[in-house]
Amino acid sequence: MNNDGNPCMSCGACCALFRVSFYWAEADDGAGRVPAALTEPLTPFLRCMAGSNDRPPHCRALLGQIGYSVSGAIYASRPSPCREFRMSGEEGLANAACDRARAHYGLPPLARPAAQWEIIMPHSPRDDALGCQAVD
Repeated sequence: MNNDGNPCMSCGACCALFRVSFYWAEADDGAGRVPAALTEPLTPFLRCMAGSNDRPPHCRALLGQIGYSVSGAIYASRPSPCREFRMSGEEGLANAACDRARAHYGLPPLARPAAQWEIIMPHSPRDDALGCQAVD
């Protein structure tokens, strides 16, 4: 894990599993901050981060090795979907997309205190049948 303790700095799975699409004007050629050179057109009104629409997706602004040490080359000027994406457990809320991306790359779910699991995912008898359990 990176020295700052942020699990995202040793993950990067979301940047290599999902397409990142956003309104075209977020790019620097439309009065925004996202470098247009790192975007691709989707529709007349939408763009995506270059590489994130590929199969398999992998944002070209992602630097490093997924699961070890990563960073965003344009972190300060990243588009709104990246700014709004929350790691699972942040502010006490689960994020199924984060969990799915981490699982896709063989990374364990981010641990949360059991009390947070009770708030986010109340236990029900059905959970046992699904194999769901709190992460200690």
